[in-house]
Amino acid sequence: MSDQIKFIVDSLSKEPFKKSYNLITFDSLGPMQLLQVLNDVLAEIDPKQDVDIREEMPEQTAKRMLNLLGILKYKPPGNATDMSTFRQGLVIGSKPVIYPVLHWLLQRSNELKKRAYLARFLIKLEVPSEFLQDETVADTNKQYEELMEAFKTLHKECEQLKTSGFSTAEIRRDISAMEEEKDQLMKRVERLKKRVETVQNHQRMLKIARQLRVEKEREEFLAQQKQEQKNQLFHAVQRLQRVQNQLKSMRHAAADAKPESLMKRLEEEIKFNSYMVTEKFPKELESKKKELHFLQKVVSEPAMGHSDLLELESKVNEINTEINQLIEKKMMRNEPIEGKLSLYRQQASIISRKKEAKAEELQETKEKLASLEREVSVKTNQTREFDGAEVLKGDEFKRYVSKLRSKSTVFKKKHQIIAEFKAEFGLLQRTEELLKQRQETIQQQLRTIEEKKGVSGYSYTQEELERVSALKSEVDEMKGRTLDDMSEMVKKLNSLVSEKKSALAPVIKELRQLRQKCQELTQECDEKKAQYDSCAAGLESNRSKLEQEVRGLREECLQEESRYHYTNCVIKNLEVQLRRATDEMKAYVSSDQQEKRKAIREQYTKNITEQENLGKKLREKQKAVRESHGPNMKQAKMWRDLEQLMECKKQCFLKQQNQTCIGQVIQEGGEDRLVL
Repeated sequence: MSDQIKFIVDSLSKEPFKKSYNLITFDSLGPMQLLQVLNDVLAEIDPKQDVDIREEMPEQTAKRMLNLLGILKYKPPGNATDMSTFRQGLVIGSKPVIYPVLHWLLQRSNELKKRAYLARFLIKLEVPSEFLQDETVADTNKQYEELMEAFKTLHKECEQLKTSGFSTAEIRRDISAMEEEKDQLMKRVERLKKRVETVQNHQRMLKIARQLRVEKEREEFLAQQKQEQKNQLFHAVQRLQRVQNQLKSMRHAAADAKPESLMKRLEEEIKFNSYMVTEKFPKELESKKKELHFLQKVVSEPAMGHSDLLELESKVNEINTEINQLIEKKMMRNEPIEGKLSLYRQQASIISRKKEAKAEELQETKEKLASLEREVSVKTNQTREFDGAEVLKGDEFKRYVSKLRSKSTVFKKKHQIIAEFKAEFGLLQRTEELLKQRQETIQQQLRTIEEKKGVSGYSYTQEELERVSALKSEVDEMKGRTLDDMSEMVKKLNSLVSEKKSALAPVIKELRQLRQKCQELTQECDEKKAQYDSCAAGLESNRSKLEQEVRGLREECLQEESRYHYTNCVIKNLEVQLRRATDEMKAYVSSDQQEKRKAIREQYTKNITEQENLGKKLREKQKAVRESHGPNMKQAKMWRDLEQLMECKKQCFLKQQNQTCIGQVIQEGGEDRLVL
């Protein structure tokens, strides 16, 4: 504890706290002052906690601090049962509770600042599932989750950039290097302009090149626009599909648009909703309220020890035994009306439980259906954004897998060829290095020979002249070639554009027909699928009804079997009792004395007379003992006194014998006497 206080005092004396505490003054702080110090440390981690606790209720202060400590993942020392003591200690400002918290916060303040900053944006707001049924709420929740994911990625990139090691000096060096490269490029551009000025029609060529660059930029912009329009078209098609599906479902629902069926469907929905509102939700609300009241009661009560738990267990056991006794008494009464009512009550409880289970299943299936529809829409959007195509199904997916396999084999072959090329490239690189080393040695030898002959630098100047002449010839050739290439390129581009247009015209016509046919087939497929789904749903509902009936009949059968076995056991017990009663009556009524003696009544009367005789004898004996108790006690006292007297005589005799041994012994008449 002293090390903790020392660390806390040292940390508080530094920036940004600057508290002038020592060990004695810090240890003598009151509860409110300690809580204010803790609040100041939490405010340094999270600026939202900058509050004067004197202007705040203690419950609000404890709740605010506990929420922040939970976000910062602080685990109090001890097990889960010590949480109530931790909360109470935090409310009252107990030192054994606040000191470890301050020590933990001040040890890792930088890490906790980052965690508190991220918690503001990454703690997800939980929306109930019933509110997510609304499209606007679901879209807003989806945008919220996407923004959260975008924040995660941006924060990761920011952290990577912070830890990547880039410094201002390196950036300045890069900028200076880029400026030098810019100057060199400007000089090269000026040199090229001077060279081009000698060519005929250079202005026209430059204008054509500028127009070509502009057209390329425009082509990129148009391609980007085309991609955006494709995305918009995809979203519009998706919206159209959703609307078409809704229209189909409405038409399918309106196919059986008789007033009776509509009324029946509406009555079922009203019954379900009224059951949920009037029965299920109030029960759940009442149970939650009871649970909350119970938890509040448990929280308000002081902590229980082991002895209290033992007392509660003993009370629970006593109440259980009383309940069992009452059940046994009720079963012993065996009233037929009560039995019938209990049977009806059991059936009613079974039906209510089934009803609640089915309502919960229906609610869960609705939620699952909505979530699955959202997942399907998200997945289709993702797949279309990745490759812009529909999701493959059936044979198309098999063909796609076979294509992937063939491509994987080709890829493996190409990868092997690339590996061979890389190995060969390594060999060539090594030979190039060896040749360069050999060339350097030859150049060195040539320089020494030139120095000996007095013509140093001759080979270098010769090479430079050859290189300059070669460069001049190459530049001249390139000047002629660039003009020819540019004119040929323009012609080729025009011819290619016309060829592509002529070649794509019949393909576009076929594609339009195929698209129309595809739309018709997809529409027919959707209609067939809707028919299949409706038929399957009807069969599934019939099957579920039959299963429910079978389950109910099985439960009734099990109940009847249990009742049958119970009644059989009761009948057997009653038969045994009846048999014993008839045997007893026969033995009691019969004239034979031996059989009468075998009767239980005779045996019990015989035992009773024997016990009464024994009780009389014992009472007489007790009376005699009481009468002779006084004289006997007196006689016993006299015997004890006599025993003490004899013991005293014995001691005196033994003492006398010991004295005769010390003094003079005289023998007279066969006896020994001591004379002092």
